[in-house]
Amino acid sequence: MKLQKILSKFQKLHSHKIDDLSLERIRLLMSDLGNPQEKINCIQVCGTNGKGSTISFLKSILNEANYKCNVYVSPDVICINERFIYNDEMISDDDLADLLNEVHEVNNGKPLTYFEALTAGFFLGCMKYQDNIVLAEFGLFGRCDAVNILKKNLANCVCSISMDHLEWLPENDRTIERIIYEKTSSLLNSNIIVAKQSSNKIVECIKKNISNNLANKIFYKEDYNFVLKENDFFLYEDKYGSLKIPKPSIKGDFQLENASTAIATLRTLKELNIQDKHIIEGVKKAHNPARLEEIKEGKLKDLVKDNMLICDGSHNPGGAEALNEYLQSLNCDVHCIIGMLTTKNHEEYISYFKNIKSITTIDIPNTPGAIDGKKLKEKFNAISNVQYKESIEEAIKSISLNKNDVVIITGSLYLASEVLKIN
Repeated sequence: MKLQKILSKFQKLHSHKIDDLSLERIRLLMSDLGNPQEKINCIQVCGTNGKGSTISFLKSILNEANYKCNVYVSPDVICINERFIYNDEMISDDDLADLLNEVHEVNNGKPLTYFEALTAGFFLGCMKYQDNIVLAEFGLFGRCDAVNILKKNLANCVCSISMDHLEWLPENDRTIERIIYEKTSSLLNSNIIVAKQSSNKIVECIKKNISNNLANKIFYKEDYNFVLKENDFFLYEDKYGSLKIPKPSIKGDFQLENASTAIATLRTLKELNIQDKHIIEGVKKAHNPARLEEIKEGKLKDLVKDNMLICDGSHNPGGAEALNEYLQSLNCDVHCIIGMLTTKNHEEYISYFKNIKSITTIDIPNTPGAIDGKKLKEKFNAISNVQYKESIEEAIKSISLNKNDVVIITGSLYLASEVLKIN
């Protein structure tokens, strides 16, 4: 297939490690492509957890207000096309191949990372729909992220920040302060909306890093807030007034944080005609695959019969903490099936799970960077009732389920992807 050929070409050409994490390569490439990124209206989203969900809420609300969106996220869950949304539709294989071939030809063999190539392709594709609102997620950090090549944007959303992707940092500087610096020190001077964070220390560190930034700054608790109420709704408040909003269909009360970040962002952008009705309907309809996604049919669902089966891509301590809060709210026995990448902090990740009935470690199929499931089990040896099974299906079959038990498959978005593909 044409698409697979160009993807393989990029992977082979740019598979070697590039130590220079500056933006110089992609800036030169974008200049050769005519700087399409300078001709769009973009909302950028950075942070450790919540980026994908925040973008889902932004998109859903904008769609309700009759705005079309181009969306760039990573990684993909089912197929790479998911990273390239234009005019609210996923790009076709042939169109994506054509975009990336053009990038390949213009780059003409110069050093480039795989992510830079995809990012260049995305912005190039935006030219066909340059009147749309662009929603772009930072891949890792921000300061040297390929997405950070814009000269202007509408807003920056700073989602929850925690420890992750430490392998990209110097061994002697793998701290939360360094992560915050990488994610926030180069945000554009437009609007910065800072979501709920896990500690005051993180908030103060963010404030320090953006203190010289001339942007309009909006902080959770100081400028906007939300309160969970009974009867399946929450109350959002800011200087523009309060909104009573039904809880989103995306599971987990922590999703209210992401929804509120999206609301605060769009209420700040007065140049957009976002009305209360658009927010209410948009929050209600938002969907984000592999984020506490209930599997309601398919061969994996058949294995658990009437029990609930959930797939979630959490893969770092912050995600584990939020996931555990949701699991504890279920008031039932929970069985976890976990696969992870080698680069993650496995012991810290599992430490956030409390009162779990059983844990089964597995190998993540088709993922070279995954830790062997047997080794993962050894890292979890401080926890009772841990077993290893080779495959997702074997893991589910091995669990002794009682009525109303819940099975959740988690630990990696790559694992979540395999779950959805298998099912």
